[in-house]
Amino acid sequence: MSNRMTNLLVPIVSVILGLLVGAVIMLVSGYNPLEGYAALWNGIFGDMYTIGETIRQITPYLLAGLAVAFAFRSGLFNIGVEGQLIVGWFAAAYVGVAVELPKIIHLPLAIIAAAVAGALWGFVPGLLKAKFHVHEVIITIMMNYIALHVTNALIRTVSDGGDRTENIFASASLRSEFLENLTEFSRLHLGIVLALVMVGVMWFILEKTTLGFELKAVGFNKNASQYAGMNVNKNIILAMVISGAFAGMAGAMEALGTFEYVSSKGGFTGIGFDGIAVALLGMNTPLGVIFGATLFGSLKYGALNMPNAAGIPIEIVEIVIAVIIFFVASGYIIRLLLLRASAKKKEAK
Repeated sequence: MSNRMTNLLVPIVSVILGLLVGAVIMLVSGYNPLEGYAALWNGIFGDMYTIGETIRQITPYLLAGLAVAFAFRSGLFNIGVEGQLIVGWFAAAYVGVAVELPKIIHLPLAIIAAAVAGALWGFVPGLLKAKFHVHEVIITIMMNYIALHVTNALIRTVSDGGDRTENIFASASLRSEFLENLTEFSRLHLGIVLALVMVGVMWFILEKTTLGFELKAVGFNKNASQYAGMNVNKNIILAMVISGAFAGMAGAMEALGTFEYVSSKGGFTGIGFDGIAVALLGMNTPLGVIFGATLFGSLKYGALNMPNAAGIPIEIVEIVIAVIIFFVASGYIIRLLLLRASAKKKEAK
């Protein structure tokens, strides 16, 4: 079996196996898998509204996945994407309500504020990792909680004790009348365009610049990179800063596009943590992140229709979606099984 055929079969077999096991789980639980999957399909592609909402759901996953993948490619595990996203969300919303400017200035300024906030939140663990060899996983986990509670306090301050800010000015909004009309007034916004541009930016940095070469080299082997004359500490900090900037922009998608405000939160959004799965599904490549985010976002949004349309409890739905993602993530095992089957077939001949 050729490599091209194997590469084609692995994702197809993975999805089919995930769907089959998910169907078995629904059958054992007493629910009709055909109705369940029909509801899932309609929740993703049922009409222009659901298609718009699905793409809207994919948008922050794209940027969160890029944030995690960029750090991974640099040899770092940025588990703090969630916190960086939260501070980016607050920064974008604050700039959106604090001043009213021409759209050509206001919207870029709000997005830049989100990216800077996320970058600063990534700078701290990057600095501690580089200077004091503190493990980035420990620091970023703690920074997530700091981000959650600090932004909650800031929201109460800027809203005079309330639990949410006012809606941002229209000049800072990513909403598009054209996209809303196209998708039957879904919340699809121009953030999807920015997210796809950032995919290109990540590819360009990693594959076409000296900085990207150094970041990947440091990720592969710090000692060899230092021996070659690279500034390892600088590259560690830069990797976390750029990763944090991607995460901050993911927060801007929610602040300026989906909700147009920021509210105090009782817990994490989950987008940043899901970004880890998106990056791993995409094998930490920019193009792979697009497919990972598309799969994850589509399943997440489409699954919301299963309890209503098919009467399947949300707990079963979550298990089914997790099983599908599990099999897709197990592509290496499926690839190995396909190669072994192909080898045995050749031996039999």
